[in-house]
Amino acid sequence: MEHYNVDQKIQDFIAKIEAKNPNEPEFLQAVKEVAVTVIPFIASRPQYNGMKLLERMSEPERTIIFRVPWVDDQGEIHVNRGFRIQMNSAIGPYKGGIRFHPTVNLSVLKFLAFEQTFKNSLTTLPMGGGKGGSDFDPQGKSDMEIMRFCQAFMTEMCKHIGPETDVPAGDIGVGAREIGYLFGQYKKIRNEFTGVLTGKGLAYGGSLIRPEATGYGVVYFAEQMLKTIDQDFNGKTVTVSGFGNVAWGVIKKVEELGGTCVTISGPDGYIYDKDGITGDKIDYLLELRASGNNRAEDYVKKFPGAEFHAGKRPWEVKCDVAIPAATQNELDLEDAKILVENGVVCVTEAANMPSTLEAINHFLEHKVLFSPGKASNAGGVATSGLEMTQNSIRLNWSSEEVDTRLKEIMIGIHKACRDYGKEEDGYVNYVKGANIAGFVKVAEAMLAQGVV
Repeated sequence: MEHYNVDQKIQDFIAKIEAKNPNEPEFLQAVKEVAVTVIPFIASRPQYNGMKLLERMSEPERTIIFRVPWVDDQGEIHVNRGFRIQMNSAIGPYKGGIRFHPTVNLSVLKFLAFEQTFKNSLTTLPMGGGKGGSDFDPQGKSDMEIMRFCQAFMTEMCKHIGPETDVPAGDIGVGAREIGYLFGQYKKIRNEFTGVLTGKGLAYGGSLIRPEATGYGVVYFAEQMLKTIDQDFNGKTVTVSGFGNVAWGVIKKVEELGGTCVTISGPDGYIYDKDGITGDKIDYLLELRASGNNRAEDYVKKFPGAEFHAGKRPWEVKCDVAIPAATQNELDLEDAKILVENGVVCVTEAANMPSTLEAINHFLEHKVLFSPGKASNAGGVATSGLEMTQNSIRLNWSSEEVDTRLKEIMIGIHKACRDYGKEEDGYVNYVKGANIAGFVKVAEAMLAQGVV
């Protein structure tokens, strides 16, 4: 009867969320994934009874949507839509990236802000959850066009953010160049030099290791996962998707730990390099990213020994560890089946929600070590938190100090996920562990602060 009641609670909760947020598939997917693990936990804790904590966490504290008019190099006026989702500030100022991409909409940003709340909680740093962006497409735009767009975007957004309120960072389509333009406009309008954005250049308040941080953190987390079965990266074959900063950081750190990454991917298909992406090939990924054409195929022109598979994803390649590092829902049930059949030991998400719910369930059913992005890719936002600290104390830490703190944070996140996710047979359900561990800190803060 108790199981029935919990199942019914999950169904009732999901039905309410669906009714309240129609036509928002990404957001609904993220909330459902959390609800199925957290609602049974809430039901077993009397202090949470009747407090509607998950309902409150699923509703943004503030949703800001605004017009962004800008002028291109030919003098033509364009109008884009800007967003900032301020999801939850129970444990600190809103913190989360800004994404410039044609696919940006309310559903995508609400899903990312919801995930960010749990991810930031897991880092143990005092950061709430938020996310923002625009449907602006930086591809094919000149530097001056991107500058004018960033200035127009920040002219409105600066009213809603600040170092003690909301501290955005970069995300897809928003790198060091865009952060510089955004920061410059904020400083000009507000007449203050503060740590309001992270991912800044080293010359004006940025942190060492930040570009590599997400990828490094993912590998540190995967290293801890492998330790639970008495294994490590030495001699392991690793498949990676994407070829941006995250994939670059992953590949660098895997090589350092003795493993070999053999794939990258783009919207056009994937690269398989049987000799491994090592040495100057890793450096070339930065050139590939900077070229702005978003084509993985160019890798083969530089390194003709590699193979390009047009229109395909890298999950058909036999590997020990798979690290999806591109975008949401890039790994589906069919991909999961192939990975399991090929003997994958560990799947560690480096992107936000890159695996579908069906794929995740398949990994869990087959007892594959699987970590959701909210836990394993938290190294990026953790290092943003470290950048905020450095800005507050007006000091820069060395690469070694930042990297050491990052590794400690990832080991701590892994321990929290393992403690909450360990099942009776010894298998660690990291999805359950991450959701509950992330939920608890936010829930305790919300309870302490009353119904606000």
